[in-house]
Amino acid sequence: MENGDSNELKLGLLHALLAARVAELPQLHGLFVYGPSGAWIVNSQPSPPVGLNNSDRDYFIYHKTHSTRSPHIGSPIRSKSTGEWIVRISWRLNARDGTFAGVILATILMDYFRQFYESFDIGKHGALLVATDKGTILLRRPFDIAYFGRDISAGPLFSKYLPQAPVATNIFTSSLDGGTRINSHRRSAAYPLVILAALSRDDALANWRMDVLMHAAVMTLLVAGLGFLGLRLTRQIERRTTAEAALLESRAELLAANEALEQIAMQDGLTGLANRRCFDLAMAKEFSHARRTATPISLIMVDVDNFKQYNDIYGHAAGDACLRQVGAAVGGVVNRPCDLSARYGGEELVVLLPDTDAAGAWCVAESIRRQVAALIVPHSGAAAGFVTVSAGVHTFEKFEVASTPVQLIVAADQGLYQSKALGRNRVCVKDENSRVDALERASSNS
Repeated sequence: MENGDSNELKLGLLHALLAARVAELPQLHGLFVYGPSGAWIVNSQPSPPVGLNNSDRDYFIYHKTHSTRSPHIGSPIRSKSTGEWIVRISWRLNARDGTFAGVILATILMDYFRQFYESFDIGKHGALLVATDKGTILLRRPFDIAYFGRDISAGPLFSKYLPQAPVATNIFTSSLDGGTRINSHRRSAAYPLVILAALSRDDALANWRMDVLMHAAVMTLLVAGLGFLGLRLTRQIERRTTAEAALLESRAELLAANEALEQIAMQDGLTGLANRRCFDLAMAKEFSHARRTATPISLIMVDVDNFKQYNDIYGHAAGDACLRQVGAAVGGVVNRPCDLSARYGGEELVVLLPDTDAAGAWCVAESIRRQVAALIVPHSGAAAGFVTVSAGVHTFEKFEVASTPVQLIVAADQGLYQSKALGRNRVCVKDENSRVDALERASSNS
């Protein structure tokens, strides 16, 4: 209509289209097009009237005086042709230059809305409402013709709650029938409409009370059934309680004994560190993991300097006490969960450092050396005058097919021998090319 011409052939086709659309949609009462003067141009009626003019209608006047293209919804009226109640929805037509060119009108049967809203279960005293955004009632359930077109803009919905939020739920008393309800409203985003659904507070409480009674009855039956079954099971449970208690006690004792045996089997009794067996298992596991993931693994061999002389001077009991102090110092330096400090044999201790390069391993070994020296355990047979340790360090960063854990132990041991040969109380690192680097850290320089 806005972009084409209005010759009789196209108007005839448009009339057929409008009539077909009304026949397809039962809720439509009619479709109408009016020119800028209010004259009837085309509509869906079988025999279009001639010479009629609707320029005095409220919707025509609204669109003529308002440039907005949004739909306009008028108050419900009775159709002059059929006597049925209808709702009018209209749109403004513009000419190509934007000036007023007429109105398109659709009329919808109120009975369609009434049947649609009657399909909802809102209880005995509930209500449904459709109104314009200005507060004019289009339809209300309970259905009453007296409500059509009634102005409720001064009621609580439009005066208080709708200005606060386009969508909300509130409890208030209706200005139409005085009923207090739980009201949920929504302002339509597509049309100038407000929709409200209300459930009577009494109906809601009645349903709640019924639900409570139903749940109480069900719970009573369940409790009674459980009580009956409980009485029958009580005697059997009592008979089994004594046997189960004895079994649980025996099981707890067995678990405690197994844990104690496992701890004994994996822990050195003198130093409190892991023992040789635990170290061998950990070495095999971590070495395999390092080879598989191509991550470095380091080993530190630690030996107490001049320990035989210490035993000869102070006795074996003092030697055991000395080893305990050294073991505590080594264990205090090794903090990561994956690291392992163990007694390798006699006065030799080992520290296994997975995922640690040579520099990191040297730092740990040097910390151990310093911690032991800081104990200042008197040793008249040592050059420093107190107990010291020597350490050898080796790191595997590149693995070969023939690489084994024994090679790592041998290499770290060679570093330890080199520390002893250079005067003790120091750390030596053996690199992967079988060269021993002596990192001298004499006690006098500590």
